[in-house]
Amino acid sequence: MSAPRKRLIVVGDRVLIQPEEGEDRTKVGLYLPASAVDKQAVQGGTVLATGPGNAISAPTELSEEPWKIGNTGEPRYVPLQARVGDFAIFFRSAAVEISFEGERYLVVPQAAILTLVREEDEDDALRGL
Repeated sequence: MSAPRKRLIVVGDRVLIQPEEGEDRTKVGLYLPASAVDKQAVQGGTVLATGPGNAISAPTELSEEPWKIGNTGEPRYVPLQARVGDFAIFFRSAAVEISFEGERYLVVPQAAILTLVREEDEDDALRGL
């Protein structure tokens, strides 16, 4: 009998990133200045997974007393801007390094992400993004 498979589940407003190592020019063509790289102020990597976002309550629930609010079903979230496959530049100091099944990853709160590079799809092109 084989052991059950494990998977990482990213929670809240966190993003799981496969870090890019050691070059001043990223794979997507962004140039990181030596001052940022030397001080390890910023780092880049590919987004592998995202949490659901920040949980919010329904506007109708805000008028109720907290102890009167019943179970309203599924939670709602403010979605994250980061998407799987994006290349993220983020503050290295905010990242938490983890190792899972022999691989090294970084967990980064969305607030620490400075910019995202995304392949343009048709929906983005129509919205002018």
